[in-house]
Amino acid sequence: MEQFRLAEIFLSINGEGRCAGELAVFMRFQGCNLDCSFCDTKWANKEDIAIRFMTTQELVDEVQHIGVRNVTLTGGEPLLQSGIAELITALGALGYRVEIETNGSIPLDTYAVLPFRPCFTMDYKLSGSGMESHMHTANFSLLYAKDAVKFVVGSKADLVRAADIIQEYSLTARCAVYFSPVFGAIQPGEIVDFMKKHLLNGVRLQLQLHKYIWDPLQRGV
Repeated sequence: MEQFRLAEIFLSINGEGRCAGELAVFMRFQGCNLDCSFCDTKWANKEDIAIRFMTTQELVDEVQHIGVRNVTLTGGEPLLQSGIAELITALGALGYRVEIETNGSIPLDTYAVLPFRPCFTMDYKLSGSGMESHMHTANFSLLYAKDAVKFVVGSKADLVRAADIIQEYSLTARCAVYFSPVFGAIQPGEIVDFMKKHLLNGVRLQLQLHKYIWDPLQRGV
């Protein structure tokens, strides 16, 4: 029986993405294949953290007990978990809206054809992250209206590169597109000024709500 490496499970609001501000059950899984310079959940990527080993049925039972319809699978990188497709399918079959927060390096083709396809919020890691070479751009062709691409920007160079990617892959015609500032590295106003200067129709500035409501380093929110 498949067991998942769960760093934490909690009820909060979606801090970003298409359902920002809505309640969601968060499942944060341990482990990531990237090491972004601005990562705010590095603690969940470490091998020696305290984790819970939970089966698909145990996770479904917890979600049903909580009673909220949105479920966000995050990390780390949730798609590294063996058997995650089984969990996505089990939740989808019960009518839950399943969102995958993925780092952009994992091929999505396996998950995009599931009977109960999840919603993808996919990062594109820019040069400031140090991880851009790991991006799997073939994923863009699998995205559609209920999905989102998120660019976490920390500098003017990141903004320029993001604008180029948006244009190259016609992302605003495919799905939602967000700019999210690296917390403390760039002012949101700078991003707005860039959007105005370049007339970035279809691109939204999105602040991470949870970092403004609670301490930015607080877990379980």
